[in-house]
Amino acid sequence: MADLCFLVQHYDLAYSCYHTAKKDFLNDQAMLYAAGALEMAAVSAFLQPGAPRPYPAHYMDTAIQTYRDICKNMVLAERCVLLSAEILKSQSKYSEAAALLIRLTSEDSDLRSALLLEQAAHCFINMKSPMVRKYAFHMILAGHRFSKAGQKKHALRCYCQAMQVYKGKGWSLAEDHINFTIGRQSYTLRQLDNAVSAFRHILINESKQSAAQQGAFLREYLYVYKNVSQLSPDGPLPQLPLPYINSSATRVFFGHDRRPADGEKQAATHVSLDQEYDSESSQQWRELEEQVVAVVNRGVIPSNFYPTQYCLNSYSDNSRFPLAVVEEPITVEVAFRNPLKVPLLLTDLSLLWKFQPKDSSGKDNEEVKELVTGEPVMIGTEVISEFLINSEESKVARLKLFPHHIGELHILGVVYNLGTIQGCMTVDGIGALPGCHTGKHSLSMSVRGRQDLEIQGPRLNNTKEEKTSIKYGPDRRLDPIITEEMPLLEVFFIHFPTGLLCGEIRKAYVEFVNVSKCPLTGLKVVSKRPEFFTFGGNTALLTPLSPSASENCSAYKTIVTDSTSVCTALVSSASSVDFGIGIGSQPEVIPVPLPDTVLLPGASVQLPMWLRGPDEEGVHEINFLFYYESVQKQPKIRHRILRHTAVICTSRSLNVRATVCRSNSLEDEEGRGGNMLVFVDVENTNTSEAGVKEFHIVQVSSSSKHWRLQKSVNLSENKDAKLASREKGKFCFKAVRCREKEVATQFSEKYIFADIIFGNEQIISSASPCADFFYRSLSSELKKPQAQTSASVHAEKQSVEDAVRLIQKCSEVDLNIVVLWKAYVVEDSKQLILEGQHHVILHTIGKEAFSCPQKQEPPEMELLKFFRPENTTVPLRPSVEQLSNLIKTSLHYPESFNHPFHQKSLCLVPVTLLLSNCSKADVDVIVDLRHKTTSPEALEIHGSFTWLGQTQYKLQLKSQEIHSLQLKACFVHTGVYNLGTPRVFAKLSDQVTVFETSQQNSMPALIIINNV
Repeated sequence: MADLCFLVQHYDLAYSCYHTAKKDFLNDQAMLYAAGALEMAAVSAFLQPGAPRPYPAHYMDTAIQTYRDICKNMVLAERCVLLSAEILKSQSKYSEAAALLIRLTSEDSDLRSALLLEQAAHCFINMKSPMVRKYAFHMILAGHRFSKAGQKKHALRCYCQAMQVYKGKGWSLAEDHINFTIGRQSYTLRQLDNAVSAFRHILINESKQSAAQQGAFLREYLYVYKNVSQLSPDGPLPQLPLPYINSSATRVFFGHDRRPADGEKQAATHVSLDQEYDSESSQQWRELEEQVVAVVNRGVIPSNFYPTQYCLNSYSDNSRFPLAVVEEPITVEVAFRNPLKVPLLLTDLSLLWKFQPKDSSGKDNEEVKELVTGEPVMIGTEVISEFLINSEESKVARLKLFPHHIGELHILGVVYNLGTIQGCMTVDGIGALPGCHTGKHSLSMSVRGRQDLEIQGPRLNNTKEEKTSIKYGPDRRLDPIITEEMPLLEVFFIHFPTGLLCGEIRKAYVEFVNVSKCPLTGLKVVSKRPEFFTFGGNTALLTPLSPSASENCSAYKTIVTDSTSVCTALVSSASSVDFGIGIGSQPEVIPVPLPDTVLLPGASVQLPMWLRGPDEEGVHEINFLFYYESVQKQPKIRHRILRHTAVICTSRSLNVRATVCRSNSLEDEEGRGGNMLVFVDVENTNTSEAGVKEFHIVQVSSSSKHWRLQKSVNLSENKDAKLASREKGKFCFKAVRCREKEVATQFSEKYIFADIIFGNEQIISSASPCADFFYRSLSSELKKPQAQTSASVHAEKQSVEDAVRLIQKCSEVDLNIVVLWKAYVVEDSKQLILEGQHHVILHTIGKEAFSCPQKQEPPEMELLKFFRPENTTVPLRPSVEQLSNLIKTSLHYPESFNHPFHQKSLCLVPVTLLLSNCSKADVDVIVDLRHKTTSPEALEIHGSFTWLGQTQYKLQLKSQEIHSLQLKACFVHTGVYNLGTPRVFAKLSDQVTVFETSQQNSMPALIIINNV
């Protein structure tokens, strides 16, 4: 009856009938029928129109329980669950539906459980607020049960749907598990590409798996990959996911590896991949190269000049195609990183490249090679047989290419066999094994593949369009152009010291070797510190042949002298042009004196090089840049360079201070005026840390265009001047003007050298290396342009500034002192003799000059001023010291004068007043004798006297003229008198302004008047 009502859709009556029948079946213990009646009653209640009563879900639950537990009929229970779930879903009761479906899952049927779990997962995702993670979790459970039931396609589908949820959420272990299962299922279904993709994801993510698990993943991946590659052996090489390559850290080096030091031979440091990039150092090298290129091109840097770059990295300018030379290796440093906890072994590792050779006809032939095995190879490729990267290690591989033909080369990437080590995953002691060419590791399995090197260029940020959008420029470090053969220079330093005393001169040798097949020429060296080294003068006469040319193996050119000639100076002359230094020249750029100026292929030449320790103590880095060209001019590479950085540690030696002042005696032995006294203080500042026992001052030399030392004034009997630690020595020398025939013209570069010797050996100061280092120390002065005076200067009125300049010139002196010394050093119970020189450049009379730069005292803090100072222009006037040097006065008189006062009461003494014009211009002089000593102290000491005759004289002294005035002094008593009372006023003849100063008041001129 109930079934009939149900079929004719009379659900209300059907429900009543089922309900009545249920009670009867329960009373009769017919549980199967009772469960069926409950099930149909629930369905009838659900299908009633208008829903007069709610859906009795407990009926369904009781029916399911009865089928499952009492009747043991799982098929009917399953039908009941699916029916109930659909009813609950239609009422949007997804949570109850999911719980119902999950409740029926069991271990006895994998397929049924898989179906129910999948349906439950869909319930979770269809809820009002979807439970995404529960969906994914139950999908994985369903996939697992499908897999157990042998339904591989359904299993793969469930895992792929779950993967969509877990992907990119950071649940790496869950992702690894899903990808591994997807890979396995795909491989079983022969979906090899999907399998490879899934295994690749496991390996490239930052995995948190254990080492054993990662090893298993890797082996599985390699196995799948091998099967894929066997399907298409002739296809393109696949991209491998391991190891990671940091493309932007790729460095490219053009040229041969640096040779190691060989005994006393030390190779130039040049550029290598072992050096860290330093932007400041890179800029210094660039400036040095620009300097030498400008000198070679007559002061102008060519518009197409581009600084040479031997090593390209992420900091260098890679916007242009780099130039490589044929037959010179190109080394590419690739940075690998192993993200796994298992070691990776790369075998047969090499570069992948594309080459477009340029033949003589100018046509391009393209050649793409992985490994070159043919006979006429254009590019030789180095292969690293084994390269081991330990777990989670970063390591660089240096791969070389050898271009044998000109053309365009494009380095595309690397090609290698990826594998693991046979046996265990955690290899003990692997770190001690070198990564390359060991041959000790047996591969368990390996696959051949490639990885491309794709480098992103720098972001462009110049134009407005580039600033508002993200654009990147090109990076061409992997696309070198191979050019024709060029010469290749190697430089070796022999006996090059690492430690020197300040000012010490040491002789070393430099060997230049041309290791290419082209001759080289135009060899020059440029350095910011040209005062540190020299190759000797331009003329052979100026350069000593070898250190054994004199006593004690001196680096100087010496002559044994006669002991009688000690007091007076030995004079020689030399031009600074002979030493490569003159007005307008670049002292930093020094031509290397190659014989015949050409170095032939395979030839080598050794040249002496003198070094001088810098004047400041400490560690000095001195950069040398060697510049050379090919004899045949190449269109693309004009020149080549070689770099060397020398590190020198200097310790203190001597400190020299010197002053110069005018001598009071006006006339020298030859009747010419203008003598000067030079005072030189030499202090031994060495604290014996270098084992120095004592210093001997062997010679003091002067160098100037206009002055020279004449003799030593305070020479004691002990000729050898020794200075022990912290001792100080004082010297005084007389300096005279050079003779007219010796004096150079204003713009000539001829210097007069005068040597005063304290030993028995003269060091010729006008020869190498003494003169070299002197001129180098002067080079900063010589670089300043000289002020040229025009011919019409006398016709025009000079300004006040010119007048002041003329007066200042009177107190200027261009005298340079060179102190040469020897130091006796005890080292390993042997006595060595070191030698050196210090320079003092004297500019101004009375002003102290030093051999080493003085440390500037920091200025004291001053209070801030918050008001604007009035703009008062102070009239330019020369200082008193400068004026006192304009006119030099000297009184000539007898030191004592005997006069019979009892016969004649007035004593008249003739006095000669000599006036010397020290300037180059005409000077008007007024001599006033009316001056009286007003201070009572002076009157007490010196008596009073009177000048007789004319009391005022007006004179005009020509340039450098000496004038004598005959005066008479009148005395009435015996006693000591000061004759230094005349006042002298001076002004330049063509100037209105009178510069007046009292002359030489500080120097008393005492006369003794005796009565006889």
